[in-house]
Amino acid sequence: MTSNDSTRPPIALSTMWAMQPRFEHDIHAFMERARDLGYEAVEINHSMDAQMARTIIDGHVLPVASIHAPAPLEQHPTRGWNRDLNLAGTDEAERALAVQYTQRSIDLAVEAGAPAVVVHLGHVGTGQLEEERQLKALWPERDARRDEYAHLLDATVSARAALAPPHIEAARRSLAELAAYAAPRGVALGIESRLLYHEFPLPHELAPLLAEYDASVVGYWHDVGHCVVHDRLGLTDIDAWFELLGERLIGAHLHDVRELIDHRAPGNGSVDFAWLASRLPAHAARTLEIDQHEPDADLTTAIEVLRSAGVVA
Repeated sequence: MTSNDSTRPPIALSTMWAMQPRFEHDIHAFMERARDLGYEAVEINHSMDAQMARTIIDGHVLPVASIHAPAPLEQHPTRGWNRDLNLAGTDEAERALAVQYTQRSIDLAVEAGAPAVVVHLGHVGTGQLEEERQLKALWPERDARRDEYAHLLDATVSARAALAPPHIEAARRSLAELAAYAAPRGVALGIESRLLYHEFPLPHELAPLLAEYDASVVGYWHDVGHCVVHDRLGLTDIDAWFELLGERLIGAHLHDVRELIDHRAPGNGSVDFAWLASRLPAHAARTLEIDQHEPDADLTTAIEVLRSAGVVA
């Protein structure tokens, strides 16, 4: 299915769904299956190595709508997988390396003819906060243990705030370098809302960073499931993303959420997509980021669910 309406973004599928045994050695088959299921483009995510990305680009089955940095997946000789490097790291060598790998994603976007690169801007500390782990464990009992949950919620917010300042400054430096690299190449950077609370950015952190750049160079990429999980935990009100960043929104990752489990096919959770539809600009990219465990039929139903809600045309 392809659209004759050039004014709307294509309905894209992330290669997240390709990470299953039947496509492991046949990415071309994934592309054909995505097309047959009703998708009009793909996003090359950071699970695709260079050979997989080459197969997608050279196969000409579907266009590439976006690149999810740091695609292609590579392993550094001493630093591990490139997708684990921190653009907000206080280790300068790690931060600089993270910038370099993200610049490769920008190069890949140019090669693929993709207008945007989705960027994870890094995180504070070294991993998920222990307070957040405890908060998620308590979440099913949040009503019965209301006071305990509220105390743990405050502790989670305080723990992150104490760690954040030097990492925010590092993220600012990384973004400046990436914007300078992307601008002359005609690629827009979409800074994505993240799932874990120690990750960047929160809405109030991203708004001043975006203000430093033209909207054609750096914008906001709204991950529906991530923001819903934040909201359900009580960490970040879902309206804040749109109130502070809505005017800079250039794309969205669309998926459903069941309890706190994201990356479900739309229709397999409880996200209010009609509510979302009124907040997504018509020009913003639409990419379904569905994990590899969702069955084929649900990927077609997902498009129908989003179309019925008005999220996609």
